[in-house]
Amino acid sequence: MEFGFTKQEEAFRLEVRDFLREELGDKPAGRTPRELFSREFTKKLAAKGWLGVGWPTEYGGLGRPYTEQLAYFEEMIRSRAPQGAHILAQNMVGPTLVRVGTEEQKREFLPKILNGDVVFCLGYTEPNAGSDLANCQTAAVIDGEEWVINGQKMFTSFAGQADYCWMTVKTDPDAPKKHRGISMFIVDMKTPGVTVRPLDTMWDYSVYEVFFDNVRVPGTAVVGELNQGWHYLTVALDHERVFMGGCVSLHMRLFEEVVQYAKTTYRNGKPISEDPIIRQKLAQLRIDLEIGRMFAHRVAWLLGRGTIPFAEASMTKIFTSELEQRLANTAMQILGLYGPLSEGARA
Repeated sequence: MEFGFTKQEEAFRLEVRDFLREELGDKPAGRTPRELFSREFTKKLAAKGWLGVGWPTEYGGLGRPYTEQLAYFEEMIRSRAPQGAHILAQNMVGPTLVRVGTEEQKREFLPKILNGDVVFCLGYTEPNAGSDLANCQTAAVIDGEEWVINGQKMFTSFAGQADYCWMTVKTDPDAPKKHRGISMFIVDMKTPGVTVRPLDTMWDYSVYEVFFDNVRVPGTAVVGELNQGWHYLTVALDHERVFMGGCVSLHMRLFEEVVQYAKTTYRNGKPISEDPIIRQKLAQLRIDLEIGRMFAHRVAWLLGRGTIPFAEASMTKIFTSELEQRLANTAMQILGLYGPLSEGARA
């Protein structure tokens, strides 16, 4: 099947591109990690209704096709627009609440997400639960009408800025299979007992570890049905992977920059782009980038048909993640000693 965008979708893409160029300029590589979080910029997107591009109109969204949402994500990612203040809420929390949230949760959170008034962090990873998310050890026990949460989350992006945490919690330790005893909670980050500590990275960027020490939350903090968190987790991730598929557009831009470097860097009187080994590596990357884009289109197409693409979304995730690593490794090989340096360090 050949995927593509309609004239309406391409027109919307150009509208987004023009807006981003006017707001941000056309030099994405210069933006630092800290500049990728901006509540002010999120508010500008909210004013245009773009935080709900693919959301149903009955919940305040634009009701656009998922393919149009993909076009929007491609432009946002390609320009490295600040998305930290809204991306989890827009891409994971909101769509999942639309499907499985209580009416009270929809009234409470969906308008705030669409207006850019609330920031979520994602509480999935733990010291012993990374790729194996079913190994969740953060636990909650019922005490009257409240749940008491104890545990730890790791490498939590935006926890230092977030208003709420969208998190997995073990609520049935005796479940026959560990993934069946997990529930999804929304926890106010200002709740007593929540402690946030930064973990600085080499990229001038902080993730966080979050501790929950006898954190008491109301029964309304449970999303959907109790012990159905594994299903809700996968629904949220499948929606996120439309965004992940859109990341190929940034990979493509980085690829183009590496190609330009190869064309303008000479060795023994010839541009290194004429080296047959380098040409082969770049050609393979270009093929892989096109495959990654097709994966993303397929996920958007399936979502548009009302299908939750569990397998296809996972395939997209692993392919694009490994593609990002191959792109980085190849770029490091081509740039040589300049590879680890920040932009401008060469001069």
